[in-house]
Amino acid sequence: MSEQVGFVTMGETKGPSENIPTIGVGVLGYAFMGKAHTNAYKKLPYIFWPPAAIPRLISIAGRSEKAVAEAARRYGYERFTTNWRDLVTDPEIQIFDNSGPNNLHAEPCIAAAEAGKHIICEKPLARTAAEARQMLEAVRTAGVKHACAFNYRFVPAVRQARLLIEQGALGRIYHFRARYLQEWIADPEFAMVWRLDKSVAGSGALGDLGAHIIDLARFLVGEPRAVNGLTTTFIKERPLGDGSGRKATVDVDDAFVALVEFENGAIGTLEATRFATGRKNHNTFEINGSKGSISFNLERLNELEVYLNDAGPREARGFTDVLVTEAFHPFYANWWPHGHIIGWEHTFVHEINHLIEAIVQGKTVEPYGATFEDGYRCAVICDAIVQSSENGGARVPIVY
Repeated sequence: MSEQVGFVTMGETKGPSENIPTIGVGVLGYAFMGKAHTNAYKKLPYIFWPPAAIPRLISIAGRSEKAVAEAARRYGYERFTTNWRDLVTDPEIQIFDNSGPNNLHAEPCIAAAEAGKHIICEKPLARTAAEARQMLEAVRTAGVKHACAFNYRFVPAVRQARLLIEQGALGRIYHFRARYLQEWIADPEFAMVWRLDKSVAGSGALGDLGAHIIDLARFLVGEPRAVNGLTTTFIKERPLGDGSGRKATVDVDDAFVALVEFENGAIGTLEATRFATGRKNHNTFEINGSKGSISFNLERLNELEVYLNDAGPREARGFTDVLVTEAFHPFYANWWPHGHIIGWEHTFVHEINHLIEAIVQGKTVEPYGATFEDGYRCAVICDAIVQSSENGGARVPIVY
């Protein structure tokens, strides 16, 4: 027998003195992000012990029956489906996890909200700001918890950077500059994939990579007032990859750069490309303030470079490479002894635990977690960068 408590099913799993609830999960998408999210659901209960609820992997959805059946068996889902609507109507599912392609974000998430499911959706939230706005209105109307999966908010070093800024350690913020560089489509013979198709992806490097650094800009520095942007497509046709020799048109950006004016008076630069040969997942930012600076590189995600004006004698000052693995650093009390580093995949454990705690304990997802509001605002900024580029780099005010 089980007792219904809100959206959470009280299960029989017990710790030494706890009766821990379970919460049913349905995931749309079994590839890259489906795997990353599933890994988090499976790790969460024994890392964040006792958890607010233990995820129960109910069902996973995908287009290919053979592939999704294999994913269900591999990941440990109780069942699978080739129709995402089965997840939305399943009474055993309380969390709808949308890890599908961008063109499958809006309709399934809106349907899930209307069905009373709590939702986590991968970034970018939608292909356009208008589409994102519809999703935001749906979750607001339904009153469900909602998260946009900007997982880099949950890197311990990034959260530590936010805390330093909140504490005033950097003083007045003057500059934010961020770059997200990859190389995976630099070869002109790289075959066409959905991320290069505007009807599916919405945009290219801007939405795929730029959305992350736009969110970090808002998370760390504040709201932008205006942007000037430039986008470009280097390779305008790609082979279909089906052996036919035919090619398809690439109608998304390969790279973008943007200037940003923040409401607090800071200025910034944003850059993202998938043509930076030699760069694998080079997501970096630097923030300069009146009292000091911080610098971060995702490829060294356990480290945060910190410079503070008053840190010791002037002759000895310089950037300090802080290893963010002490028990007093964000999230680390749940992991290993200091110096034992964690990885990229663990950001999803932090993120999904944050959402489940919000659902079960009645907490808010914001300000440390990203909501559909954050996803919508990011989409507005992305659209403004495209608009600026289409108008010769003209300044475009940000209006939410």
